[in-house]
Amino acid sequence: MKFVAFFDELTKEDVPIAGGKGANLGELTQAGIPVPPGFVVTSKTYDKFMKDTGLFPEVMGMLEDLDVNDTKELQKTSKKIKDIIISTEVPEDIQTIIIESYNALCQRIGREDVYVAVRSSATAEDLPEASFAGQQETFLNIRGSENVLKYVQECWASLFEARAIFYREQNNFDHAKVSIAVVVQEMVNAEKAGVMFTAHPSTGEDILLIEASWGLGEAVVSGAVTPDTYSVDKATGKLLKFKVGEKNVMFKRENGETVKVPVPEDMREKRVLSDEEIAKLAELGRKIHEHYKFPQDTEWAIEEGKVYMLQSRPITTLTEIKVPEEKIEEEKKIILKGLGASPGLASGKVKIIRDIDELDKIQTGDILVTVMTTPDMVPAMKRASGILTDEGGVTCHASIVSRELGIPCIVGTGDATRKLKDNQLITMDGTKGMVYEGELAAPKKEEEKVEITPEAPILTVTEVKVNVSMPEAARKAAATGADGVGLLRTEHMMLTPGVHPKKFIKDGKEDELIKILVENIMKVADAFYPKPVWYRTLDAPTDEFKTLKGGEDEPYEHNPMLGWRGIRRELDEPEILKAEFKAIKKLHEKGYTNIGIMIPLVQHPDELRKAREIAEEAGLKPQRDVEFGIMVETPAAALIIEDFIKVGIDFVSFGTNDLTQYTLAIDRNNELVADLYTEGHPAVIKLIERVIRKCNEAGVKTSICGQAGSIPWIVERLVELGIDSISANADAVKEVRRTVARAEQKIMLKAARKLLDEK
Repeated sequence: MKFVAFFDELTKEDVPIAGGKGANLGELTQAGIPVPPGFVVTSKTYDKFMKDTGLFPEVMGMLEDLDVNDTKELQKTSKKIKDIIISTEVPEDIQTIIIESYNALCQRIGREDVYVAVRSSATAEDLPEASFAGQQETFLNIRGSENVLKYVQECWASLFEARAIFYREQNNFDHAKVSIAVVVQEMVNAEKAGVMFTAHPSTGEDILLIEASWGLGEAVVSGAVTPDTYSVDKATGKLLKFKVGEKNVMFKRENGETVKVPVPEDMREKRVLSDEEIAKLAELGRKIHEHYKFPQDTEWAIEEGKVYMLQSRPITTLTEIKVPEEKIEEEKKIILKGLGASPGLASGKVKIIRDIDELDKIQTGDILVTVMTTPDMVPAMKRASGILTDEGGVTCHASIVSRELGIPCIVGTGDATRKLKDNQLITMDGTKGMVYEGELAAPKKEEEKVEITPEAPILTVTEVKVNVSMPEAARKAAATGADGVGLLRTEHMMLTPGVHPKKFIKDGKEDELIKILVENIMKVADAFYPKPVWYRTLDAPTDEFKTLKGGEDEPYEHNPMLGWRGIRRELDEPEILKAEFKAIKKLHEKGYTNIGIMIPLVQHPDELRKAREIAEEAGLKPQRDVEFGIMVETPAAALIIEDFIKVGIDFVSFGTNDLTQYTLAIDRNNELVADLYTEGHPAVIKLIERVIRKCNEAGVKTSICGQAGSIPWIVERLVELGIDSISANADAVKEVRRTVARAEQKIMLKAARKLLDEK
């Protein structure tokens, strides 16, 4: 009879003695996955304790005839049983077994009194058909043999937590046949930690879903924070998309104890994982998935750059996932947004739970609203028709339990408990993460749709990008399949608030201006991530500022398009340019490293040089921290492009609307000469040819974002010249891609014919 087993002695077949957690840690160790060392106090030890002390019949007697739906009675019985187990002295032979095993672990590691995690591992836990996870206790940063013994006993007692008793009753598990093992594992003093699913837990999509926060993983698992979420291509390890969460607190070791502390302000909205760390996790996720041949829910931690896997268990909800057919057919007022964590629609009365004692107010069909659910809330969650929380991510307790119960859940709303009122009637969409006012009408049955074979994607070497003016249109623009954003105009987001940007600075509200920019640029960067987004700094003519609050003193210009705009204005008012750069820096800190900066209307290298200096003052190092480029809109820039390359640029983009009128001395808005305006004029094309040639020689990327980029014959000519990308308006992207493909095919055909002729 085995009372203790080290990880390297266990496999996944040892669930009966090691529990799901212990057996899987043994399996991972045997598979060569980096797991902190440890041992398992097996279920046989618990059984011996309960038998030798005579507690078993006494505890079973207390559970007879218990009404688990009576929350107060359930809590009372649970506390009584736990108190009896904790207060009973552990027999000496069992004490010796546990203490000697802890000392042996310290010897293996080579340190005295090693910090360990003491974690429960129920023998019916982590089986494909049941999800006992989170029902028993875990104790972190435990040190010394006496403390280990104490917390092993606490884990035994946690087999009778109210939530565990309730779950077993609801799933017809016999209390007498469920035992518990305890994992004692070296503690990783994590700088960052979280969870990783090897398939999407809500949709079943074949990707890796990673959640991360600062410090120990308890912050993510308990739902104390809204973590970062990263969707990763399982096959390639490529980051598909991510969302930076609001991480206000973290758990860390302090004076030998686990403490909850505030996250420093500058780290709260900063991306936790680097691309390299994501790649390491993705590789381990793939190995674990391939080893088990079943989607896994894992926990991980990173200490001093090394990634450790702390746990793996099967995802228990995938077989139940169905794409809900319900759709909201009518426009309703959206009152809250969060992260859709369990799919489906639900309407009901709001019941806000601020304390465990309030669970009885949840009636069948109510919407349970709380800061974050705890395992003790499961009985009430089962009565609810939907769950709404202020905090948490798609792998927190609320999400996992809701998916298992098959009810909609939205987490990470931020302020559901403050915005909503008790008995308020709402509808929640757990797929989209939206909460609507009132009860929605029953959805209409969709008409049968004719199945259309989709077009095969057109692949081109020359990238086809899209121009974006309004952040609200970013998702629609991304749906075109564009290879990135070749021009993100600033003017709409900067001028829409109705306040002159200079007034924000003058009134000491620079942070407010930066916040507006961050929120708007992020919508675009997020929609396209990881594809590049080139942000053009402010380029509005003076007449567009006049109507803004604070714009009363704007100068009058006879021809604003030839006047005080673009970089020439921003160098005269550097505070605005610096605010833009600070916004980009904040976004890079959040992880949106796909954003580049494009300086408009340059005509002298000194302008570029000064812009780079201002960027550095704002904390951005051009060409190291961020891609830095210029618009080629003036003949001057085209004719001395070599001088700009010497100062330092990563890319150029032709603004052919301005380049054409400046080259031809034609106002494109003047109907008297409008017929003379043509982007295909030989002089304009020669300027473009010159710039592409010089940039190609210097390894500087070239692009075009003006109207000329949508004219087929000009597109073909640009492809022949070796332009790297063409950026068009959203409605033209598809046709431009076809034109690019034809041009590339002609080039290849011409080259092939030439080879044949030479033979």
